[in-house]
Amino acid sequence: MENALDLTGKVAVVTGGNHGIGLGMAEGMAAAGASVVIWGRNEVRNEEAMDRLSGFGGEVLALGVDVADEQAVVDGFQATIDAFGAVDAVFANAGVGAGATAFHEMTTQEWRWMFNVNMEGVFWTFREAVKHMKVRGSGSLVATSSISADMGFPRGEHYAATKAAVRALIQGIAVEYGKYGIRANAIAPGWVVTGMTDGFLEGERFETTVKPRIPLGRWGSPEDFAGIAVYLASDASRWHTGDTITIDGGYLKK
Repeated sequence: MENALDLTGKVAVVTGGNHGIGLGMAEGMAAAGASVVIWGRNEVRNEEAMDRLSGFGGEVLALGVDVADEQAVVDGFQATIDAFGAVDAVFANAGVGAGATAFHEMTTQEWRWMFNVNMEGVFWTFREAVKHMKVRGSGSLVATSSISADMGFPRGEHYAATKAAVRALIQGIAVEYGKYGIRANAIAPGWVVTGMTDGFLEGERFETTVKPRIPLGRWGSPEDFAGIAVYLASDASRWHTGDTITIDGGYLKK
């Protein structure tokens, strides 16, 4: 298939696209020719991300959307359609990280907040996307999961549970809506240096105990997710659905 990875003419939405892995994915797609819409709560980060993405020459839009707010998601998707007319790919990447609370001390509020952002936010985002893509007869949905769903994750059980849940959601959507040309996949990042992990990844304990377990010998970076985003948004993945793609430098294999 000639130029299967060319995203010219396609529109991609990335929630949490103003920093970290989301921005890495957005940059990859912008460089491949896509028009990119980023959703984020931080207006300063949104503006900074727009400046970076605009350097690739395509159309870029940043919207202030809090995915933990159902109406904000509904309004954000409509604003995206109003601006571009159609959406080809939606990356539900926005989320919050695990705290340091021991499971037996975790409050119901902490548990529910994690699910509100990391699970319900994905649900609302994909629900609105499916409504649109079902009519169009095509589309790609991608959720950001985590390798925490494949391993014991102490003091982050609620986080890992949400990341496992989005995989089940993805599989169901893939089966139910494949007949409409909608593909659904998840990406499971390993240990990646982002604003969410700055406080502990580069500390001595992680450097000496976790990093040596990564066969490729380094932490991941947001740029490492540019290629997979382009692939999943493109026609190169037109028969790829219901899958979770792990990108962790080989960590889970060691």
